[in-house]
Amino acid sequence: MKTTRVIIVAVGGQGNLLASKVLGEAALSADIPIRMSEIHGMAQRGGVVESAIVFGDAQSTIISNGEADVLVGFEPSETLRALNKCNADTLVITNLSPLMPFTVNIGKGVYPDLKQLQDLIGAKTRKLIAFNAAELAKQAGNVMAVNMVLLGALIRTQTVPLTADQVKTVIQTKTKKAFTEVNLNAFELGFSAAAQ
Repeated sequence: MKTTRVIIVAVGGQGNLLASKVLGEAALSADIPIRMSEIHGMAQRGGVVESAIVFGDAQSTIISNGEADVLVGFEPSETLRALNKCNADTLVITNLSPLMPFTVNIGKGVYPDLKQLQDLIGAKTRKLIAFNAAELAKQAGNVMAVNMVLLGALIRTQTVPLTADQVKTVIQTKTKKAFTEVNLNAFELGFSAAAQ
């Protein structure tokens, strides 16, 4: 099986770890070899959370600079910050709805221009899929479902060895029942958005 290396970056509280868990559970139920690791950083204070997911016959979860096949960013500036993991063949999927850092909110920092951010990412990688995942999550019923929107987009690209049905089964069986319908709706909206 071809090895596929996926990096998922987010700000603490955006649901990166749940998204990774859904991918892991789906791979396990389909007998697809998978290895995963996470870096939590200052997640509880809005810091970066990074997950490394390796599908296929790999010996390590370490994804070195330039090795990612796919980068999924839940927050635009975190996507830009993780760009060193990418190469000219990497697919990047990013949410374009920013979460302003504390320093920007108090006037001590400047948030990157979203157009320039997309240009920088597009110049370094094979393909960029960028859209407002937070808006789609709201349409699904909960702005916190950004993670499921981006999972839908990832699965639509067919870059990982999982089907939509495999992932939706895990969403139905492994996520909180109160959020199942919203999560499935968000997944479908992201799946559709990645096709455009």
